[in-house]
Amino acid sequence: MAVGMSGPRERAEAVVRAAEDPDGITVAGSGAGPALDPDDLPDGLVVADETGRIICFNSAAARITAVPRAAALGRPLEHALPLEDLKGRRWWELTDPYGGLATRVGQPERNLLLPGGREVLVSARYVRESPTGPVHRLVISLRGTEARRRNERSNAELIATVAHELRSPLTSVKGFTATLLAKWERFTDDQKRLMLETVYADANRVTRLITELLDISRIDSGRLEVRRQPVDLSAAVERHIQALTASGQDPGRFLVRTCQPLPTVWADPDKVDQVLGNLLENAVRHGEGTVTIEVAPAPAKSDEKGTAVTVSDEGPGIPEESMGRVFTRFWRGSKRGGTGLGLYIVKGIVEAHGGTIAVGRGPGGGAEFRFVLPVSTPAYMK
Repeated sequence: MAVGMSGPRERAEAVVRAAEDPDGITVAGSGAGPALDPDDLPDGLVVADETGRIICFNSAAARITAVPRAAALGRPLEHALPLEDLKGRRWWELTDPYGGLATRVGQPERNLLLPGGREVLVSARYVRESPTGPVHRLVISLRGTEARRRNERSNAELIATVAHELRSPLTSVKGFTATLLAKWERFTDDQKRLMLETVYADANRVTRLITELLDISRIDSGRLEVRRQPVDLSAAVERHIQALTASGQDPGRFLVRTCQPLPTVWADPDKVDQVLGNLLENAVRHGEGTVTIEVAPAPAKSDEKGTAVTVSDEGPGIPEESMGRVFTRFWRGSKRGGTGLGLYIVKGIVEAHGGTIAVGRGPGGGAEFRFVLPVSTPAYMK
C-alpha cells in the first residue's frame, strides 16, 4: 500500500484513501512526488474497516505496541489492541467509535495502556462517507512515549538543579539578614559591611539563576527576543577582559587578536555580552595558560558576511567523546560547579541571531569555542 506525497493535508488525506485498500493495492495520493509506503511513516498507523477489523498495521505500529503485524491484521480492533485508559477502563467500549455519536469526527491524542502497562499515545479519526453516516474507516495514529518521558526527566532535572542552586545563596541571605536584624549593635562596621557584601553577592547569584531560567524558557519556546543594534565585538571583548582583570585576573593571561576591518554586526548587545562573558568565564575557570580571543571577519558564505569570535585556552581541553554534549543542558565537564546551563543558553542566543557556534580543540591543546554572527539589520531598516 502506498500513498503519494504532497503537503501535510494532502499526505493525511492520501493515508486515509490508502486505508480504503484492504488488499494492499497501491493508491496514489495527489500524484505529485514519489509514492510513500505506510511503513515509511514515523508514527504508527492502524486502520480498521467498517466492521472494526484491522486492514492496515504498519511497521511503526508493530514496534510501538510490540504486537506483530500478522497478529493484528484481520482481527477485531479491540482484540488486537485492548487499550485501557489510566483508570483501567476499556478504551474501545468507552469511546464506541462505530456506535457513538454520528457527528463525532475522532478522538484527540491521549495516553493509553496496553496489557502489561505499555504506554502509547493514541489519536483517531472517524472516516464517514457522509457527514452523519456510519463509520466507514477508523484511522488510528500511535506514538511512543519515550520523547515525552525524556522531556519530563529533563524538566525534573532542571527543577532539582534550580532548587539545589537556590538553596545555598538563599540560606546565606536569610542567615545574615536575620543575624544583622537581631544583633546589629554587636557588630563593627567592617563586620556589617562584610555580611552585607555577602548578601549582595548571593542576591546577584539568585538573580543570574532566574535570568538563566527565563532564557531557557524563551529558547525552548522560540520566544527569545533579539533587539538588534550595531555592536563592536572587539570593544565588547576588551570590556570583558578589563572586568576580569579588575576582579583579580592576571592581565598577562589574555591575548586578543583583532583582524581589521570588521563588518558591522547588528546584534543584541546585552545578549552578546552574555555569550562573551560565559565563554571567557569558562576559559578562565576551567582552562589553563593563556586565554586567546580572536575577532576576525568570517569567511564569506553564500554572499553573507559575518564576524567570528574564537575563545581558546591551553588547558586539558574537552574529551572527544564529550564534544557532542557540550551545548546540552546540565553539561559540566570533568570539573563540577555551576548549573551546567550556560553553554546551552549561549548556543540558543547565537542561533537566535542566525549564527552558529562550534567547539573543538585549540592550538594550545585546550578547548576552543568559535561563534559566528552574520551581518544583519533590524526589520525596520530592510
